[in-house]
Amino acid sequence: MGQDQTKQQIEKGLHLYQSNQTEKALRVWMRVLEKSADPAGRFRVLGCLITAHAEMGRYKDMLKFAVVQIDTARELEDPNFLTESYLNLARSNEKLCEFQKTISYCKTCLNMQGTTVSLQLNGQVSLSMGNAFLGLSIFQKALECFEKALRYAHNNDDKMLECRVCCSLGNFYTQIKDYEKALFFPCKAAELVNDYGKGWSLKYRAMSQYHMAVAYRKLGRLADAMDCCEESMKIALQHGDRPLQALCLLCFADIHRSRRDVQTAFPRYDSSMSIMTEIGNRLGLIQVLLGVTKCWMIQKELDKALESIEKAQELAEGLGNKLGLLKLHCLCERIYRTKEQQRELRDHVVKFHECVEEMELYCGMCGESIGEKNNQLQALPCSHFFHLK
Repeated sequence: MGQDQTKQQIEKGLHLYQSNQTEKALRVWMRVLEKSADPAGRFRVLGCLITAHAEMGRYKDMLKFAVVQIDTARELEDPNFLTESYLNLARSNEKLCEFQKTISYCKTCLNMQGTTVSLQLNGQVSLSMGNAFLGLSIFQKALECFEKALRYAHNNDDKMLECRVCCSLGNFYTQIKDYEKALFFPCKAAELVNDYGKGWSLKYRAMSQYHMAVAYRKLGRLADAMDCCEESMKIALQHGDRPLQALCLLCFADIHRSRRDVQTAFPRYDSSMSIMTEIGNRLGLIQVLLGVTKCWMIQKELDKALESIEKAQELAEGLGNKLGLLKLHCLCERIYRTKEQQRELRDHVVKFHECVEEMELYCGMCGESIGEKNNQLQALPCSHFFHLK
């Protein structure tokens, strides 16, 4: 297959993919990969396969194609191709919750500078790195990366990147419990989709609606949360976006739990858990298990709650997700206080404070811990944050 034919087949695949005929598109691209003698064409088709597998939640396949793409980039001896392939490798590891590897590959990308395309990719590299630091609960570095990504987006007038960074910032502020900012950023992302997103993939709209739903739930605006989550889920189902379906199911379950409707919440958690397990989103699984634990606690089934905590703790330790561990110690503290088991209670109180210290989650002004309850926060230029009050 020559250069022109390779190009035509890639375009054919893209057309099929955009009209939701994903499996047909994949078959076309795989044929190009087998038959094309054009390395640049092979590189591009690998990029298409990586994106498609990412959106379907087939992260292990995504990683496999990213590794092949690096070999193709080396063959082409072009630093732009190499930077792009390392970014895809970083992203694949980010999706598989291998956060240390993500950071390492992102640093490799940033060290390969010198060309215009590489510089345009810097914003995406910073975003991926920020998501990885957030997965490890290293908040200051995560915020630094997100702000850097936002600067790149503004400088290159890249509205799609700005939209993605705003969604990540929504997630960031949700985790440290500044719920006003947690809502502000996805609302800004939704605005960008409305103003500039005519030709964009619908996943941008779905993503911003999902993050708005999470913030609305945290603020107790459950009807608004339900509306946004339904909108997001509708798009996720249309597009076969498994990762987003899992997140929406988790959000639905959390909304029902907030209404203390545990019987409706449980099956949603189960459905979310099975997709999270299938795609390998271990960070998502921790969130699901936290929700399940709280449901058991509402039903005063404390031993079952402890079983869920044990599973979540194993995952959080494996990932190095310190915020997950902190929340789990907090729940254990409540359970053992109710059970009047003083020794276990003291143990978890100590571990809880160790987590706060490790994450440096306290205000530089008043010394109180950050992220215990909803509080407006202000970030300094050095990315340290303090209570606005």
